[in-house]
Amino acid sequence: QVQLVESGGGLVQPGGSLTLSCAASGNIFGISAMGWYRQAPGKERELVATSGGSTKYADSVKGRFTISRDNAKNTVYLQMNSLKPEDTAVYYCNARVSTLSGSYLNTQNYWGQGTQVTVSS
Repeated sequence: QVQLVESGGGLVQPGGSLTLSCAASGNIFGISAMGWYRQAPGKERELVATSGGSTKYADSVKGRFTISRDNAKNTVYLQMNSLKPEDTAVYYCNARVSTLSGSYLNTQNYWGQGTQVTVSS
């Protein structure tokens, strides 16, 4: 019903940059928030950045990562600069999406399939 498709991951050297994109599609009535999470091997999934009523960043990425949205395209971006090896993880897009079925409005969180980011020399 709703799909999130991520792109832009890859291999980059320390100090380099990458931009991730995530586009939501389907029977979308509205999107109240979009964000990025990441999960490194052996670790739990953690918040990277979210954009809704306010913007929030993990302390570990403040000043290096920037989240932005194109609401007309239902797309969220994550500009990642000054990348470090510890940023290596699978990055997941998340969106809080409302869909309309008849007169019933349903709101739930959706996840993308994940995109690998590897920071290594």
